[in-house]
Amino acid sequence: MSNTSTQTDFYTAVQNRRSHYAISKESVASDERIQEIIEFAVKHVPTAFNSQTGRVVVLLGEQHDTLWDITTQTLKTVVPEESFASTQEKMDMFQAGYGTVLFFEDQSIIRSLQEQFALYADNFPVWSNQASGMLQFTVWTALENEGFGATLQHYNPLIDEKVAAQWNIPADWKLIAQMPFGKPTAPAGDKEFAPLDERVKVYK
Repeated sequence: MSNTSTQTDFYTAVQNRRSHYAISKESVASDERIQEIIEFAVKHVPTAFNSQTGRVVVLLGEQHDTLWDITTQTLKTVVPEESFASTQEKMDMFQAGYGTVLFFEDQSIIRSLQEQFALYADNFPVWSNQASGMLQFTVWTALENEGFGATLQHYNPLIDEKVAAQWNIPADWKLIAQMPFGKPTAPAGDKEFAPLDERVKVYK
């Protein structure tokens, strides 16, 4: 492994990216800087056939609070009242953050590619999800590197319809994940790692 500063910075950023549930509304970077990070990731993260299917909505301030109000009210209709306390605790933690990044994939592009390249039709939704995962990871790591803490949540498809109505989301944008973020107020939990020799095979 090379010890150049660029690589060291990259490895450190990847290593430091963790799930931070305890976050606050205090910002550690300007809204303009947050937008710059998101736009950089959306522009440069790779996609199959350079399809550029990723779409992102960034909710800050009251818009962020509204998302978690919507999610809370939606979950109240499906989670039994007697066991809702733990769900409410999670909602409160997410809402306590500074903002949320919503990740979407544009299904119209996927359908178009399926029509153009019928041989690979079944693969395009898979490749779309892979591209979204790379985008989520890049945004998450960049936010972490900026001093924010974040987690990745999946309350879709339960909240899809209300989210689309609230923020005028195009019909072809499919919600994939939600990433609440804010200033960490507690360290991330311990993380255990399975042996690498069980996960990586190298043949020479």
